[in-house]
Amino acid sequence: MEEDVTGANKASRDGWIFFVVGLIVALIIGWLVYPALLYSERSQPLHFSHASHGPDSSAGMECEECHYFYEDGTFSGIPGLTKCMDCHEDPEFPLSEDPQEIKLLTEYVKPGKEIPWLVYSRQPDCVYFPHIAHVRMADIACTVCHGDFGTRDAPPVYKVNRISRYSIDIWGRNISGHKKNPWDSMKMDDCADCHRERGKERNNACFVCHK
Repeated sequence: MEEDVTGANKASRDGWIFFVVGLIVALIIGWLVYPALLYSERSQPLHFSHASHGPDSSAGMECEECHYFYEDGTFSGIPGLTKCMDCHEDPEFPLSEDPQEIKLLTEYVKPGKEIPWLVYSRQPDCVYFPHIAHVRMADIACTVCHGDFGTRDAPPVYKVNRISRYSIDIWGRNISGHKKNPWDSMKMDDCADCHRERGKERNNACFVCHK
């Protein structure tokens, strides 16, 4: 009888050991291996420096010079090549020796080819997001949703979901969905929570954002 009890205790102990080891392995796969496999990294075509173009730089440009509203209220988002050519118009005479400017002039300005920027915050086609309603009407600063891009010397790494093809910045860089800053993710729940915090619960109706 004593041997049976001892054997049962050993089996129980071994069972817990296997369970704990299996749990640790599952967590490693779920939190480290799976995200690494799910997302691939891609580089922007140019290492654009917001810091060297902004109000505090020698260029002294205001954000609205590139990111502006059209007369009909639509938002320009990322400016086209013609905006870059306001300053970088002559491929034969670069403004600096920066290799990124040389690349801009030789690969895009000279052949008249648009820059294929990768958009971190691109939403699904079924989502309607009016910038003018949030920036002009609600007076929400750009940094609330996008972070302080204006001080960056180079764009952050772009990570794209291999399945959905959307940026990791939509779901969030933390696979659990937890975020420390408002701009850490751009999910539907984030929009709904912001509306509730501002007393705009009526804007959480499906047809408001999904057209």
